[in-house]
Amino acid sequence: MEYRVLGRTGIRVSRLCFGSLTIGPLQANLPVREGANIIRCALDAGVNFIDTAELYHNYRHIREGIRGRSGGVVLASKSYAYTGKNMRGSIEKALRETGKDCIDIFLLHEQESEFTIRGHWEAVEELIRAKKRGDVRAVGISTHSVRAVRAAAAIRELDVIHPLVNLKGIGIRDGTAEDMKAAIAAAARTGKGLYGMKALGGGALIGAREEALSFALSVPGLASLAVGMQSRSEVLYNTAFFEGRPVDRELDLAVSRQNRRLHIEDWCSGCGRCAERCSQGALSLAGGKAVVDESRCRLCGYCAEACRDLCIKII
Repeated sequence: MEYRVLGRTGIRVSRLCFGSLTIGPLQANLPVREGANIIRCALDAGVNFIDTAELYHNYRHIREGIRGRSGGVVLASKSYAYTGKNMRGSIEKALRETGKDCIDIFLLHEQESEFTIRGHWEAVEELIRAKKRGDVRAVGISTHSVRAVRAAAAIRELDVIHPLVNLKGIGIRDGTAEDMKAAIAAAARTGKGLYGMKALGGGALIGAREEALSFALSVPGLASLAVGMQSRSEVLYNTAFFEGRPVDRELDLAVSRQNRRLHIEDWCSGCGRCAERCSQGALSLAGGKAVVDESRCRLCGYCAEACRDLCIKII
């Protein structure tokens, strides 16, 4: 496994980051022991970096997965808190529930621009205080926006940026994949540490996963790439790919054949673009949100491409 340092933070992370959203209650909803076993499989394979968030409700999975070796694991978490009090509560919860003495990276969750970052500045100030206390090692933002990457690059107090980037630009709110690549490269030149997300477009690019992962790994300035994993087969496939080893045919087939489903997030606004895109008639609107008829869904991922808010995922 290759390791890189995140910008000027001094934090050394594996090129592959374990994206933990998929194991928790918002997606696969694995039992704690099962999710922890998958995390341990990744750690045994050389992954030392786990990405989570308060929203994911999977701190128990992570605590169990890193038990006995938490000191060697880099953990990143995120919070939507915008007041100092609420951010302090988020940090204390992460420390308490993961069993870590320090959260290595703590981010403002899903920032859109310089205005949202400034609107959360009280929370940023609390992150800075937590860094001085030793509760946090580095602070920053996660974002689906090119504008927010550029804004964070110019803010001295922010150490880390976690941007969305993938081959087709799925989920980028204000530009193309090339726009995001350029913003990432510019931010890296300022010394920011960057690790990417959604290389597979929320599952929409699973059918082209080798091309999609290769694209994301080629983006200049990214130290690591968070990839959601919910099975031992996915861990072994991804670690082999990231290490440049040939992927065993049986393993490739196991990943290809893994049972998947279309997942629609609670924040769906019911705009209807996905239903218009679906040629199978599998999507419709009910109660102001998109719903899926699984008997018609072919998991092609075209609806996920049409969703500007990244509400639709194949898991």
